[in-house]
Amino acid sequence: MAAKIEWKSEPSALLPRLNLHHEVAGRIGLLIAQGSIQPGSVLPNEAALGTEFGVSRTALREAIKVLASKGLVEVRRKTGTRVRPAAEWNMLDPEVLSWLFSGSGVPVGLSDLMEVRRVVEPAAARMAALRASKEDLSEIREACLAMERATGDLPSSVESDLRFHLAVLEATHNVFMRPFGALIQAALRASFRLTNSNRVLYRKSLKLHRAVVDAIEAGNGDESEAAMLTILGQTSKDIATQTRAAAGGKARVRPRKRSKNGSA
Repeated sequence: MAAKIEWKSEPSALLPRLNLHHEVAGRIGLLIAQGSIQPGSVLPNEAALGTEFGVSRTALREAIKVLASKGLVEVRRKTGTRVRPAAEWNMLDPEVLSWLFSGSGVPVGLSDLMEVRRVVEPAAARMAALRASKEDLSEIREACLAMERATGDLPSSVESDLRFHLAVLEATHNVFMRPFGALIQAALRASFRLTNSNRVLYRKSLKLHRAVVDAIEAGNGDESEAAMLTILGQTSKDIATQTRAAAGGKARVRPRKRSKNGSA
């Protein structure tokens, strides 16, 4: 039996008619990635979905194909279209990442992102120290200066922060490392929006970014790697601080089991 789904979508008449099936895929994909449609749920049938989005069955089928190609759903003849477990989604798909990390709250998957960053970015900083060209060094330095100028301006600080980390990856001159940042831009933006919104934490972060710049410009791989690790360690702490703030500062306490006489 199909799960009841609260679509909360815009009126179908407002949907752009250009590449309509992709627009519908995006609406459904966002709901799945954000947890409004849980794994294991069966989507409504084609007639119901077509009415909801005001599209033909052909456009709807193409939308489902898009979602299936990204691992979000599977289509079975007798049971319908079912949402697959998150572990089976293509997390390296830029659109899946953009859906997963959209919204203003604490993004789902942020801890996983930090684990990946701790693997990739310190090594990238080391490589950048050894391989960066004059142009690379200039871009890294200018990105850091842009971060400083953006203090108090959240959108600008996010874009400048992103520019900095992409510049370090670019400076590795590694054909696999360079596109990594572009691949996870949506995830990085979500992380930066969370941490940069606190001015005190942001100012502290600026000093750490300057340390990375200085180490890379000095050509010191060890110091560059260590400085980037320091940034990421502080970022993890800042995320925890902002997460607690978003939750109202209330710690979740697991209830203690009561004994048979009712005592804790």
